[in-house]
This record gives sequence, C-alpha cells and structure tokens, in this order.
Amino acid sequence: MFLDYFALFLLVFVSLVIFYGVIAIHDIPYEIAKRRNHPQQDALHVAGWISLFTLHAIWPFLWVWATLYREDRGWGFGANAPASKQDKEDKRLSTRPELVDGLQQQLKQIEERLGTLEAHIKDSTRLQHDKLNKGEDS
Repeated sequence: MFLDYFALFLLVFVSLVIFYGVIAIHDIPYEIAKRRNHPQQDALHVAGWISLFTLHAIWPFLWVWATLYREDRGWGFGANAPASKQDKEDKRLSTRPELVDGLQQQLKQIEERLGTLEAHIKDSTRLQHDKLNKGEDS
C-alpha cells in the first residue's frame, strides 16, 4: 500500500517539475533579449509562448534570434558591422597626414643609416679578408 502512494506522489512530483521546467525554459530567449535591449523583445516573448505549443521545436531559433542583436554593435552585419582594429588604425592614420609624413621621414633616415652601416660592414669585411690573404701569401 505504501509503495502505491509513493509511486503516485513520485508521478505527480515529476510531472509538476517537468511542467514548470518547460515553462521556465521557454522564457530564456526573452530574458536574453531583455538584457541585450533587443528591439523585438515582445515578438520573442510571444514566440516563446507559442513554442510551448510546438513542444519547443522553434525554441533554438528563438535563442539565435535573441542573441544576434547587441546594443553596442546592432545586428553586426553589413555596413553596421564594427570595423576591425586594422581598419580603425588605418582610419586614424589617414586623418593625420602630418603623422604619416613624420613616419615617412623617420623611415627614410633609418634606411640611410642602414645603408651606411651595410657599406661600413662590407668595407671592414673586405679589409679583414685582404689582411688574411696577405698573411697566407707570406
């Protein structure tokens, strides 16, 4: 007799947990949309309730729909997509031509110094080579 009541209690308890769990889960996309200040929060909320009648078949699509939008970058597609770090750096440099000119001058000076050093190294290498050859000839 005790096992019959225990089984009935267990059946009711598990049924209630599953029922409330499904209702709690259906609202997750709406909560994501609310936290991200999604412009279609109400539509996501209604679609979440409709997903209960489809046994949550559309629920993964609601999750994706809710996570696509972020307030800081919008939808993140096309012209509204955020620029890459390199694009931002290129834009910053192109708006400051004096900075670009200064960097070009510095580059020219470095190339000149490098050329001088290479010539000096060639000369010293040639001298050492000649010195070694004279030592072998004697």
